[in-house]
Amino acid sequence: MTDGNGTRDGGQLADVSALRPGGHAVVVGGGLAGVTAALALADAGVRVTLLEGRPRLGGLAFSFQRGGLTVDNGQHVYLRCCTAYRWFLDRIGGAALAPVQERLDVPVVDLDRPEGRRLGRLRRDALPVPLHLGRSLATYPHLSLAERASVGRAALALKGLDPADPALDTQNFGSWLTAHGQSARAIEALWDLVGIATLNAVAGDASLGLAAMVFKTGLLSEPGAADIGWARVPLGDLHDVLARKALDAAGVRTEVRTRVTSVRADGNGGWSVQVPGETLDADAVVLAVPQGEAHDLLPAGALDAPGNLLEIDTAPILNVHVVYDRQVLAAPFLTALGTPVQWVFDRTEASGLKEGQYLALSQSTAQNEIDEPVATLRERYLPELERLLPRTRGAEVKDFFVTRERNATFVPAPGVGRLRPGARTKAPGLCLAGAWTATGWPATMESAVRSGVSAAGAALGTLGLSHGLLPDFLEEAA
Repeated sequence: MTDGNGTRDGGQLADVSALRPGGHAVVVGGGLAGVTAALALADAGVRVTLLEGRPRLGGLAFSFQRGGLTVDNGQHVYLRCCTAYRWFLDRIGGAALAPVQERLDVPVVDLDRPEGRRLGRLRRDALPVPLHLGRSLATYPHLSLAERASVGRAALALKGLDPADPALDTQNFGSWLTAHGQSARAIEALWDLVGIATLNAVAGDASLGLAAMVFKTGLLSEPGAADIGWARVPLGDLHDVLARKALDAAGVRTEVRTRVTSVRADGNGGWSVQVPGETLDADAVVLAVPQGEAHDLLPAGALDAPGNLLEIDTAPILNVHVVYDRQVLAAPFLTALGTPVQWVFDRTEASGLKEGQYLALSQSTAQNEIDEPVATLRERYLPELERLLPRTRGAEVKDFFVTRERNATFVPAPGVGRLRPGARTKAPGLCLAGAWTATGWPATMESAVRSGVSAAGAALGTLGLSHGLLPDFLEEAA
């Protein structure tokens, strides 16, 4: 039975239409990695079936309904340098719905400073690297003159690192920053301001290799590389609705509410994928699921050290949602120091709210808060918002709720690089995708899309097909 969109809603799998000359690939998992792999394979002439256990696509970047609101489970942003995710948006027809700001501009409010001197900004000029950030750093009020000068010297040293050097993965970013003259204040007010949002870890807990990749690519590659983009519509409109339309148009058979129970070689060079009540035969399989699920589905011998997947720890992100009866924030977003609040985004228009304002607080490194009761979080964050946003004082709170992603990202700790597998396994035709695989990026939407392209490339190699129709960042992703 299908639901009118070519997807299954109970019953048997839909009948296969015309066969393609490139064989049949099954993609397990309908997050960004799986959708990307399915689209890339279909574009290369492969017949594709995409299987997703949930009733929707999008993985950990999705939306849901709460009364009259359409709520994203968490605030997701990307940077102009995220070429893979930007390709994905173009491929599904959603680029105009998630634009990038014209020029990097991040308001930073420090509540430890006196009234009237709390606002600083991180923004760029239209100058070549590294001069594009020179004026912003020179006038950044949350650091002393000496600290600003030291930041410039550390940035130049960082520019000389090779993120792909395995030795960097064994070191932590915090120790490297300290060794390069960065004070605790500089780390808090600048390096962690960016790093926590991109790595979901403080500098002392992050791999130097991953941190170097983030800062070199985002701040030291191109002048506009760090310009921020975010969805002006619910994430589900992009990662589910538009993704399904693109998959349908590409001829991909998309089956939701379909959980894979086993993947095994069929003895004839192909694969058998078991779902409740049925077995699918495939020439190639892409496992685009979290590392724990991939470990459980991998056949014996597919990886030399499958236990490494279980050593890739996960970290939570907590999102606090507050609806006020009036506008309390004039900017689209801001970030804060001197408070537990990290990043605050205005989600009013995207959620469909007609009156008042809806703010979403994105709280990374939330290990100590992820399981706290809503009442406790309300008592903590509403007073902090009153400190941060004076207009909230006297405003009525119409709604307060939280969303919790306990396994939002993998932990980018030193040594994680050796645990992350590539797209190819030792079992011909069986490939891996997911932000946790060896993309060189931390656990971001960019990493997920890159992994999907890499897995598609590996599968095409098994099928004897050309990589020519894959996105041109394939070599970088692989």
